[in-house]
Amino acid sequence: MQKFLNAVEKHSELGKAALDYLWKNPETGYKEWKAHAYLTEKFRALGYELVEAGNIPGFYTDIDTGRPGPMVLVMGELDSLICESHPDADPETGAVHACGHCCQAAGLLATAAALKEPGILDGWCGKIRLMATPAEELIEVEYREQLRKEGVIKYLGGKVELMHRGFMDGVDLAFMIHSAAAGAHAGSVNKGSNGCITKTVTFHGKSAHAGASPHLGINALYAANQAMSAINALRETFKDADHIRFHPILTNGGTVVNAVPETVTMETYIRGATMASITENNLKINRALAASAAAMGAKVTICDRPGYSPRMHDDGMMLVAKEAMEACLETVRYNPTGWSTGCSDLGDVSMVFPAVHPYVGGVKGTGHGNDFFIDDPDTACVDLAKVEMLMLDILLRNDAERGWQIKKNFVPTFATMEEYFACIDALDMDKDAVVYNADGTVTLDYTK
Repeated sequence: MQKFLNAVEKHSELGKAALDYLWKNPETGYKEWKAHAYLTEKFRALGYELVEAGNIPGFYTDIDTGRPGPMVLVMGELDSLICESHPDADPETGAVHACGHCCQAAGLLATAAALKEPGILDGWCGKIRLMATPAEELIEVEYREQLRKEGVIKYLGGKVELMHRGFMDGVDLAFMIHSAAAGAHAGSVNKGSNGCITKTVTFHGKSAHAGASPHLGINALYAANQAMSAINALRETFKDADHIRFHPILTNGGTVVNAVPETVTMETYIRGATMASITENNLKINRALAASAAAMGAKVTICDRPGYSPRMHDDGMMLVAKEAMEACLETVRYNPTGWSTGCSDLGDVSMVFPAVHPYVGGVKGTGHGNDFFIDDPDTACVDLAKVEMLMLDILLRNDAERGWQIKKNFVPTFATMEEYFACIDALDMDKDAVVYNADGTVTLDYTK
């Protein structure tokens, strides 16, 4: 074990320098070109050959032990959030790494450097794929929709987009490590987290003078307000075990104050613990959207897109993460039934491969908040890389016995990536949900 820890320590300054650079150069999803350029330069300087995504940020490299065994995918995320009130936010874009993804990417670089140390692969069997992934934070949906229309991407999330592009072909096991405000030299692992559908809802009204003739208009903002009230009234029908979350924002609430708002746009997720509960409650919400628009005489266009699948950690991979953290961290919290109501595109990976997403400390403040900072780079970056190295050792030593056993015991939600893509593609919907008929009746059409 000590040789793996020493290998990471030898390259700790490389990792912490990357952490500092990435913190100071935050970029949101599918825009992470500075991070991409910085990391590809550093990986190539270590002697790695890279496969790049091309028209979006992201890349991978493969390491072959020379002995047959499973392929283990280790990921690090590139993107930041937007939090304009954060003191370190980019003054032009509002971007800031208040999610801690900079720690993942820097830790991945430290791991890559450690893997180049002489003799480090001795006794391991199989392959390792190191991958830098874009666009985990499911934000700026309008921008991503434009990329989608242009044919640049098919999916809004980075990992599912890379899966679609073949970046995960041949993978047997997968993991990544996220930052958390868990304290110095501390880590945790739980069972998983929610998935989601992402929604863009456009209410269509009719403009008129807001003071002189509002009776001639149809107020799209009131239709949106009515819809949010109707959906709030539905909350008591959400089962506690399903962990349903609905949290809309209005990205366009009208244009001028003296005109009845003609077009109002809402963006939201429907989060839940299972795809069945997400789709069931999404249908209720679509009904409320359509009925509320009809109540105002407005129209509404509902655009549903697959967001992220629920993150279901494999039990065997959870134990690997626990063992690795206990070997090099002072405090480890293991909660085999614990559940988070956030979302991650690691969930999409977990639908097909045995996967896990543990947490390592070193940050402080509120995740996604303006008080989030890297508190302890040695934990956030260096300890993270140490855990990655020890997880690789557990999975690949002794003829990769542990890795093969986990793969053998794994029962995937979807047997193939093709089945998985067919499922999420079925969630795609663009629907004008209110139809005003010639005979004066109104039809609500809110299903695909």
